[in-house]
Amino acid sequence: MSDTIAAPAIDVRGVTRVYSAKPKDVTALAGVDLHVEPGIFFGLLGPNGAGKTTLIKIMTTLLLPTTGTAKVFGFDVATDAKKIRRIMNMVAGGEQSGYGILTVREQLWMFTQFYGLGQKQGWRRVDELIEAVGLQEQKLQRVSALSTGQRQKMNLARGLLNDPWILFLDEPTLGLDVAAARTVRELVVDWRAAVPGRTVLLTTHYMAEADELCEDIAIVDHGRILASGSPAELKHRVQHGSVFRLEVDRLPAGPTALAGLPGVVSAVAAAATDTGNGQDRQTVIVNLTLEDDAALGGVVNALAGLGARIVALQKSEPSLEDVFVELVGRGFDDEAGAADDRPPTSSRTPPQAMDGLTHTAEEAEPIEPEVMR
Repeated sequence: MSDTIAAPAIDVRGVTRVYSAKPKDVTALAGVDLHVEPGIFFGLLGPNGAGKTTLIKIMTTLLLPTTGTAKVFGFDVATDAKKIRRIMNMVAGGEQSGYGILTVREQLWMFTQFYGLGQKQGWRRVDELIEAVGLQEQKLQRVSALSTGQRQKMNLARGLLNDPWILFLDEPTLGLDVAAARTVRELVVDWRAAVPGRTVLLTTHYMAEADELCEDIAIVDHGRILASGSPAELKHRVQHGSVFRLEVDRLPAGPTALAGLPGVVSAVAAAATDTGNGQDRQTVIVNLTLEDDAALGGVVNALAGLGARIVALQKSEPSLEDVFVELVGRGFDDEAGAADDRPPTSSRTPPQAMDGLTHTAEEAEPIEPEVMR
């Protein structure tokens, strides 16, 4: 990757995508603007049918936008598709690429030929990535005999064969067990960190995964970007006051003793459980909502005056799921009113969007320095 590149990794402006269908056309994207700087781990979140897949297909040159412009590292998807394909790759969860009768090593080498690598370079790259993803013991095993996790490791290796500048990950841990999903995440994180400027765009339905990996996130629904920012910024948008879970050894007057204090928005009893030590007392748990953290000092002083001892105090932070539900108004699996993110059966992909999808050795020649600048 050239250090001289100053263009955004992704620059999408006013992109729409309309599929022709009966009884009426389907709008999958309705004016999307998206900006991603090089080196960012970016998350694209949204319910089923929100437009995520259509947007990724446009950025990976599999579809053309109906209107608007989309650029990847300065290359336009409409006019520079071949250049974009040389610097990007994509891995989707559950994909079944290649041939099951081939071994892992043979399968990956086959893709090096699609990507235009020479024979010696291709075998060297295959062996490097097999070791990197931990498939040394399976390298001579047929693909059809791999487990789901092993197959996804192989798919990730395939996605890195051409050493892309940007890697698109469409639910890469879908269907994987906890250990396999963690391995895939670690591999992607290590790959991105190895070279400055490498960029990842991730779509996932796992909120914890997005929170762990992504530096910036955009939430899309009905073909529009509803909000974008870092996970912390998005959480702050839906946080109304400071919320604490307070546990005290006794509170004879109940939560009402705290409700009237300055800065306390609400104080509600959450539960009361016997301590089990044989004494005639209970632990009282109160959910406190304060105007801000500064109001907590008054609550602590009031409890001391009431003779109550604080057993535990924990601040509750909103999660990405809270952000998602508040912005979208529904969960991932509730598709009511969502735009169909798949082309209708009657629609036709523009011929120019399908032109030259196969990577040839000629297309995969290195980009000249003046082009990269």
